Amino acid sequence: MSFLTKAARPNLAAIHPFKFKHNTFISRAAISTISDVIKKDHQEIKEYADNIRTATDDDSKTRWQNQFTWELTRHSIGEELVVYPAFAKHLGPKGQAMADKDRDEHQSVKDSLYKFQNLTPDNPEFLSTLDVLMKDLNQHIKEEENDDLPALESAIESNESESIAKSFGRTKAFVPSRSHPSAPNKPPFETVVGLMAAPIDHLGDLFRKFPDKTISPNPSTK
Repeated sequence: MSFLTKAARPNLAAIHPFKFKHNTFISRAAISTISDVIKKDHQEIKEYADNIRTATDDDSKTRWQNQFTWELTRHSIGEELVVYPAFAKHLGPKGQAMADKDRDEHQSVKDSLYKFQNLTPDNPEFLSTLDVLMKDLNQHIKEEENDDLPALESAIESNESESIAKSFGRTKAFVPSRSHPSAPNKPPFETVVGLMAAPIDHLGDLFRKFPDKTISPNPSTK
């Protein structure tokens, strides 16, 4: 066994494989439709924002800030690459209008997230920027969950919804994990730019701090 192989093994072991497998099982068994998957992401993003607000020290705030940025970025791009094209495909002109509206709302969120991800907790604009971001995001979530997703689900069969959900999950693994608001927000250009930016973001994630006992891109939670 080479020195590099030995050196890499401890980091791989630190990813908490049992928890990862447990969550994967839940996602396959209990969360099947695209609506279920999207709503689960929305809930996690809201929880991460709350954890930032309630953290009692700067280190904890930074960890939750990184977790929040990581999840919201991947979620947003996953929607733009998989879910919004499904709106247009299955709902026609109405679906295209929904997708265009949602992309515009995402752009506002991306702009705020770009600013927020580069702030430190001791910056006086740290929490106020998060509040502005979440105000826009909560309105977007409300419209998406109450109007857009039900319209899509009513137009497709359950197996198609499950297929979209699987594509969404796979896509999130390969997209950037930091906000790049100047990047295109429609495929195929978004896909190309994302594939270029993702490796850089993912490498940077290895040096960022994330909360303990969470599934994150950083195998070290020191």
